[in-house]
Amino acid sequence: MIHDDDLLLIYARLYSLVSKKPRKLLINKPTDSSMAGASSSMVLAAQVSWYCTLLLAVMLALSCCDPSDVVLLDHQEAPLYGQAGPEFYDTRSRRCDEIYVVGEGETLQTIGEKCGDPYIVEENPHIHDPDDVFPGLVIKITPLNKSKASFVFTFGMLLAATIVLGSPNDPARKAYIVYMGDLPEASTNVEDDHNSLLLHAIGDARIARSSIIHSYRKSFNGFAAKLLPHEVQILSEDKRVVSVFPNKRRNLHTTRSWDFLGMPLWLQNKNMRVQNDMVIGILDTGIYMGTPSFTDHGYGPAPAKWKGKCKAALNFTGCNKKVIGAKFFDLDNMGHGMESSPIDEDGHGTHTSSTAAGVPVPNASLYGIAEGTARGGVPAARIAMYKVCWGIGCSDMDILAGFDEAIADGVDFISISIGGQSRSYFEDPIAIGSFHAMRAGILTACSAGNEGPDIFTVQNVAPWILTVGASSIDRQYEAAISLGNGAKSSGISINTFSSGNGMLPLISGALAANSTNIGYGNASLCDYGTLNPAMVKGKIVYCMENMGQEYTIKELGGIGIITSSDIEIDLAMMTLIPGIRGTGYDLKGMHEYAACRKPQASLSKTRGVKVAAPLVASFSARGPQLISPNIFKPDILAPGLGILAGYSMIPSVTGDPTDKRHSAFNILSGTSMACPHAVASAAYVKSLHLDWSPAAVRSALMTTATPVKTKHRLDELGIGSGQINPVKAADPGLVYDIGMKSYVRVLCYEGHNDTMIGLLMGGKAKFRCSSLKPAHGVDGINYPSMHIQLKNTNKVSGVFFRTLTNVGFPKSVYTATVTPPKGLNVQVIPSKLTFVRQGQKQSFKVRVEGESDHKEMEVLTGSIEWSDSRHVVRSPILIYIGTYLDDLEKHS
Repeated sequence: MIHDDDLLLIYARLYSLVSKKPRKLLINKPTDSSMAGASSSMVLAAQVSWYCTLLLAVMLALSCCDPSDVVLLDHQEAPLYGQAGPEFYDTRSRRCDEIYVVGEGETLQTIGEKCGDPYIVEENPHIHDPDDVFPGLVIKITPLNKSKASFVFTFGMLLAATIVLGSPNDPARKAYIVYMGDLPEASTNVEDDHNSLLLHAIGDARIARSSIIHSYRKSFNGFAAKLLPHEVQILSEDKRVVSVFPNKRRNLHTTRSWDFLGMPLWLQNKNMRVQNDMVIGILDTGIYMGTPSFTDHGYGPAPAKWKGKCKAALNFTGCNKKVIGAKFFDLDNMGHGMESSPIDEDGHGTHTSSTAAGVPVPNASLYGIAEGTARGGVPAARIAMYKVCWGIGCSDMDILAGFDEAIADGVDFISISIGGQSRSYFEDPIAIGSFHAMRAGILTACSAGNEGPDIFTVQNVAPWILTVGASSIDRQYEAAISLGNGAKSSGISINTFSSGNGMLPLISGALAANSTNIGYGNASLCDYGTLNPAMVKGKIVYCMENMGQEYTIKELGGIGIITSSDIEIDLAMMTLIPGIRGTGYDLKGMHEYAACRKPQASLSKTRGVKVAAPLVASFSARGPQLISPNIFKPDILAPGLGILAGYSMIPSVTGDPTDKRHSAFNILSGTSMACPHAVASAAYVKSLHLDWSPAAVRSALMTTATPVKTKHRLDELGIGSGQINPVKAADPGLVYDIGMKSYVRVLCYEGHNDTMIGLLMGGKAKFRCSSLKPAHGVDGINYPSMHIQLKNTNKVSGVFFRTLTNVGFPKSVYTATVTPPKGLNVQVIPSKLTFVRQGQKQSFKVRVEGESDHKEMEVLTGSIEWSDSRHVVRSPILIYIGTYLDDLEKHS
């Protein structure tokens, strides 16, 4: 309803001027019946604004566009299409404006629109022809104070610029990334090109200038800008543009591990001089220079090739000879309340950086837990930090800016423990940035994501990326529980507290239920609002599995927590108060004992316990993937469970502001922790083979990986080639190399058009996929692993074409050994490869045929191993059969 105390300013924006298809311009003159209930001043304002709108529309129709584009209909009978402002009905903010339609004398009714989507007509009795609803004339209704009536009448006609084009601060404008491929060969001003292109789309120089957010101009071509839907359409159709996609926010995928991988310190330092000139670029939350892992004793000047800089600001005082670059990016204004500098206020970036290249620090621990020497995989290498993540996440615009700078600065490797929902490669900033990094000879390692054990959750799946899942090491963090009846058990936890030998009162959540809140939540799970504070205070509380109960227990005055899970646990969590997680088996009898008279318990501090390893972590994302369905991801596993590494002293060890514990080292888990292990392993291999391509390094890591045993059938979808083994990878014997043309060929193979790929490649010559040798086989690429996805069939038939390059003994003969997937026949042709020199290439094909016994979801695994008696070059074969793949594709 429109109230008397609202004064409406009605103005129009003409979207249809840019449309090639003839559109109708529909205008409804305000009448007494349609403005029933409105104040006289409001009616007058609406009528004046209507005449201004009509006059403006006529002027535009005559001067700005072809007469066939805009047709003025009988304004007395046509409906009014309006856009309600975010404060039209109430004072609460809304994420996007909503589109409304009104007939003469009738109230506003929604016809539907989603943020950034085209206008979609829903069922509405006033709309008979869906073509009548279009991105044409839009009336925006904004409430104004009565005292501003003179403003309305005086400046009504001066709204012309915003009427047609929209204000640069229009909330309808959303941030988009306009990707234009490779940098132009000519020495043109790229920023001028971006402004010109934006002006073409917007039509107003002032708004175009103020709408642009950032230009990517150092390593690839593109820009970020705030755009309206029709401007997105114009830019998408421009032949100079590869893709236009909305800026989205992504999430972080959040020692002894190097000993577990067989890399003692003396071996890590084997090629120190070469490693000293290597720079690992980290895209993350920043870096904390006060961490001991980043001391620069013994380091010389930065490598001569280095072009990067260090942005000292506020509490970030600068870099040193170890950390030689630090920049920050906040194009999306996500750093509210945080320091605008490269300093790490989260801890994640410091942890990943020190895991990759931290110097050895003896006696490192988290309050005495996991004590030992903490060190990175290539401790002699340099670090460059590109802060692209803030408290609420990581923006696509910032990630792309980080890649742009890192490539231009001269990093040798990029580690990025960030992810989001997989998208088309040309709409994915990590895929785009890593492609240009690959062209510059830079290997990018990315975390696979933490959405496991669900399948089809793997992220960062581009074929030029090293995608890393998380595995366990041979140490698990356990804490003991002692009960008042003498029973003892244990659970998994990172518990820095200890109740000593003293027994403390114990109660279960079920018995501590708040009777006034029965029916809201579940007291057994210790849900918020279900517990009686008087019964919880001063006690250890036993809860059935849930997440985050410790916050509730601490708030209510509880002094400890024990949680019981129905599923197997491998992830040790840091707790705000003394706490332990266990399975129902581990905590057998706990529920019954908690119901006894005056139950008691004590919780010990965490200690490290040796366990069998490696295993894929429960949270590590699983394949297969849908972007390139027959390229299997993740590629490899690396330690990501319970990793001790450097940490920032700014946040608490839990990140909770009420937690007073701070430490220079912390124990974290996630594929975020696995990724820097992989990039450091790649740097170690590269230091011994400086002429190897990124694909050759990745191949060496994959084909020498240690096969991993699985507990569950679907775990096969998360292990890739197995556990990374950097020592073996230094001498793989043979590699599956992939050049630039091969990646382009697979893009052609997957249906991307000539124009888009031509822009990606750059150069003056017009690109055509037909000019390349066609890709063959199931996947069309020389990948180290082999994968087939099947849907709605259990009949398997596919051929893989592969080429191996000799990097081992000049004269060698390799013989193939096949372990076929169950029920399938695998044939390798030829089964013997003879090499007479290093660098020689030999090709073969693999034919996989047969029929599975299962018609529903099934995972079949096998392998091919090429051996010359010293080297074993292993490629996994994985067949995924799924009957519901169609549904997944629809929702991807």
